[in-house]
Amino acid sequence: MKNWMLGAVMLCSTAAFAQTTTNIQGSKLEFTTIKNMDAFDVQNQGRTGTCWSFSGMSFLESEALRAGKGKGVNLSEMYVVRNMYPLKAANYVRMHGKANFGEGGGFPDDILCLREFGLVPQSAYDGNRQKTYNHAEMESLLEGLVTKIGASNGTINPDWKKAYDGILNAYMGEAPSKFEYNGKQYTPQSFAKELGLNADDYIYISSFTHHPYNSQFVLEVPDNWNWEKVYNVNLADFTTIAENALTNGYTIAWAADVSEKGFNFRDGLAIVPEKDWADMSADEKKNAFLQPIQEKNITAEVRQEAFDNFETQDDHGMHIVGLVKDQTGKKYFRVKNSWGTDNFGQGYFYASLPYFQYKTTCYMVNKKALPADIAKKLGIK
Repeated sequence: MKNWMLGAVMLCSTAAFAQTTTNIQGSKLEFTTIKNMDAFDVQNQGRTGTCWSFSGMSFLESEALRAGKGKGVNLSEMYVVRNMYPLKAANYVRMHGKANFGEGGGFPDDILCLREFGLVPQSAYDGNRQKTYNHAEMESLLEGLVTKIGASNGTINPDWKKAYDGILNAYMGEAPSKFEYNGKQYTPQSFAKELGLNADDYIYISSFTHHPYNSQFVLEVPDNWNWEKVYNVNLADFTTIAENALTNGYTIAWAADVSEKGFNFRDGLAIVPEKDWADMSADEKKNAFLQPIQEKNITAEVRQEAFDNFETQDDHGMHIVGLVKDQTGKKYFRVKNSWGTDNFGQGYFYASLPYFQYKTTCYMVNKKALPADIAKKLGIK
């Protein structure tokens, strides 16, 4: 996931967030809340491809809140980014430059950081943010270095890692090994433990027909650089797990394609119109975001075809925090984004159930949120 957007760095507390009854001014859509969970302030990833860290940290912030231990903690996204860059570089070099490298990543990176390095609050490490995050120059230097090393046919000088860390330190600063928070001393590992976060609690769910259901497989997307496995379930279970999680107070870290014409963050809506976008008139396209419409019936075959044709790619990571329904009874997920708060929903938007079924590559959820029968089929305890 490497989608980015430049916007103003503005914060909006969920506690102070006025629940909207529609997606944008002038819309005839009327949403009624079924379930809504706490989340920390909306952040802005700026000109970076680190949505996977912003959405992953937002998810873990909500996990801490759900456990009654977070009390509004703002986790540092850049601490995770800083710790993953050396691992991605080492993997790239070991693969002779034939692996993915760059700003993109996935939710397994967040959990890997939690397990191996712990977490820190934003106040302890901001990654040298100026007015907004921008990693273009740094990433160019890092990629140039590992590309040269990865293409080497001779003996590699091990000091390349020192040079690599030097670039990271120049642009992001060194990650802290200890810090003070609310008058108490912590290490990143003790801080994560204090928040009640356990890396073993989190699993990744997907649904594709090119692998057996109720088994695990390595999700074939470029940013899955450490080849993490996801649980593969049928489309009905895929939807049931998500709805069950939200209904029972668990949020979801969501990886999806956002390149569709039906995805409109400004208008606060992600939908899949029944009529193909190319065949819709200008008025139909405009009204699609202003009133309830008929959407496509998403089947396993439709979903698989889009993935196989690269129409569904691992574009963006977001955080699903609620479930609503419109006046016709159709369900939508309430989604927290990381593109600032300039849209009508102040950083949030609504994604229809068909859009979720069609365009999700995978999602992360607490394994305790699974219905008992599905957990049994997957062998999860």
